[in-house]
Amino acid sequence: MLSWLRKRICADLAIDLGTSTTQIGLPGEGIRLDEPSVVAVARGAQRVAGRGTAVGKLAWQMLGRTPEGIQTVRPLRHGVIHDFELCETMLRYFLRKACGNRRGLRPRVLIAVPGSISAVERRAVFNSAERAGAGRIWLIDDSRAAGIGAGLPVSEPMANMVCDIGGGTTEVAVMSLADVVASQSIRVAGDAMDDAIVRYLRRRYSLRIGEQTAELLKLGIGSAAPLDHELTQEASGLDTASGIPRKALVTSEEIREALSEPLGEIVDAIRRTIERCQPELIADLADTGIVLTGGGALLRGLDRFLSQQLGIPVRLADSPRTAVTRGAMICLDHLDRWKNSLDDGLRAA
Repeated sequence: MLSWLRKRICADLAIDLGTSTTQIGLPGEGIRLDEPSVVAVARGAQRVAGRGTAVGKLAWQMLGRTPEGIQTVRPLRHGVIHDFELCETMLRYFLRKACGNRRGLRPRVLIAVPGSISAVERRAVFNSAERAGAGRIWLIDDSRAAGIGAGLPVSEPMANMVCDIGGGTTEVAVMSLADVVASQSIRVAGDAMDDAIVRYLRRRYSLRIGEQTAELLKLGIGSAAPLDHELTQEASGLDTASGIPRKALVTSEEIREALSEPLGEIVDAIRRTIERCQPELIADLADTGIVLTGGGALLRGLDRFLSQQLGIPVRLADSPRTAVTRGAMICLDHLDRWKNSLDDGLRAA
């Protein structure tokens, strides 16, 4: 009865606090918010533009298009809080938007964070969430939440491997008996792929493009493995030699070449994680393989590319972008079972 009453006056929230995107889910109701982790502020004032509404989607539309008096800022970098005040402002805005008209107790929140962040960085997440209006706060590693959200039998005595490719970090973990056996977290993911495309076009075509254009190229024609029918797409930018705008026709083969370096680092991270496992678990992985989650996993042919590089099965999870948030919602739904494996702040000094 008390649990039902509490949910009526204040919802529990599952938060995937990502470098590129923040998602908030309500157990039993699904994902209520999915917006870019971006804030637009007046330069020198730390005042949110648009009368406090230039957060998320609205701020993303301003990215690269703001006048001199306004700048767009990402409060997180590589999954770590970079600007404490703006992260607090962004979280407060998102919490209010996700909770709707609910009034009453502060919401209990479970926040997914990269497994590699330090105790100080974890404490920053607790402080930002508390100041933004959260009540009881727990943290869960991205890889654990992704495995649960992808439907892996993580409680079974067998190896289950997940590779979560987000915006700022790639989280690789092998789980067995509801615990992480081996893990690796690298700061190479979707943003690093975009940066690689920006550098490639500047080097090959003397064309300077923005991160939004790079992301559109990645989504439009990017691939990790050769395509049956290679694609082309126009990219607009600034000619670094003449200083005037122009366009270039870019091929999927060129984007694949640009992505080779970040993809190679992801392969190396997976190999290092597998090497740290016991022989019995490695034998399991030959059958169970790897499940890909995160927005970066949607790159064409990534499953095929990783399978060829590693020699084990690789598959894409259902709705990979939302796997972490779904996993966090499942943990909140079964909090008594998972509470002991969550970080409640007592270990974050």
